[in-house]
Amino acid sequence: MRTDPARWWGHAWRLVVAALLGVPFWFATAVLVPPGCAADTCSWLVTGDPLVALACLVLLLWRQRFPLAVALVVTVASSASTLAAGAALLALCSLSTRRRPVEIGVVVLAFMTASQVLGRIYPIDVAPVSMWLELTFPLLCAGTAVAIGVAVGAGRAEARSLLERAESAEREQHARAAQARAQERNRIAREMHDVLAHRISLVAMQAGVLDHRADLTAEDTRLLVRGIADGSQLALQELRDVLGVLHGDPERPEPPQPSLDRLPGLIADSRASGLEVTLVNDVTGEPPELIGRTGYRVVQEGLTNAAKHSPGAEVRVTLEGTAGDELRVSVRNSPATETGPRPPSSGFGLPGLTERVTLAGGTLDHHPAPGGGYLLAARLPWPHRTGRG
Repeated sequence: MRTDPARWWGHAWRLVVAALLGVPFWFATAVLVPPGCAADTCSWLVTGDPLVALACLVLLLWRQRFPLAVALVVTVASSASTLAAGAALLALCSLSTRRRPVEIGVVVLAFMTASQVLGRIYPIDVAPVSMWLELTFPLLCAGTAVAIGVAVGAGRAEARSLLERAESAEREQHARAAQARAQERNRIAREMHDVLAHRISLVAMQAGVLDHRADLTAEDTRLLVRGIADGSQLALQELRDVLGVLHGDPERPEPPQPSLDRLPGLIADSRASGLEVTLVNDVTGEPPELIGRTGYRVVQEGLTNAAKHSPGAEVRVTLEGTAGDELRVSVRNSPATETGPRPPSSGFGLPGLTERVTLAGGTLDHHPAPGGGYLLAARLPWPHRTGRG
């Protein structure tokens, strides 16, 4: 944004140019006026003509606010002042920057008329010429002013267009950055949930068993305590791995993502925590990395929710599918057989899992199962491999 001194300087140099443009017209008239002209005519050339020109220059200060009105007033006033010709040309040039043909045509016509009236005020002693020659010079001056104004207007429009594009690009960049930050926050939340929710749920369930079961033997108690200690250590290690990746630690590469081949270990952990889990695996072949990882997360979320909300339940995990068809994953648990405090819910589990499945091109369904319990099922597309990789 320009400062006030810069704005006034912009007005000042234009007014100086307008005043200087009128000087040659005034001197040419003064030279052509006969020495013995009438007193009132010569007096107007010396006094009235400059005063009208000065008034026109002052009016030009409002040309940006009232461009058409100022241009018409200055042009009409120039019919009585040769020094005001420069002001009239500047007003016409300023008006032409708006690039409105009707307005420009009206002011050009007024300028041509004023030039003919001005030629009748002073008794200039010149050889008679045709009307076309009399119109040629003022028309050339007006045309030059219009051409300059239109060019300046086009340049300003181009500059405004570039500025708007730059501002639009900056707004889009800010929007993309905000979206990227939101996506990164969601990714962090999903990663933290996927890595820790299952492990912490098992630890909480084992601790709940210790708190509510008074009939446990010393061996059972020792196994539960060992399970809590091992689960806590694994949770801390997995938390360090996730935080290392999120912080961009170059010395801590991202751990390999789990797939269906790690389901036996996941189910073994759930069994150790008290769930009765049955795995039915009818998958033929090895699914792509994205599909296998998503299927693993579906089973993990199902087991986590079963441990949270249905302690002691029987859980049936079913996997079906083959290449060229789809991978079907379902986790169904029976109603809870034990009571105890439930761990708090993070709120990221099923929404995050739904997003994962959707990004993989599949669908997720979850609802209470007939006869009690809960069912979590996903269908994931499994295309044929079309090349190496």
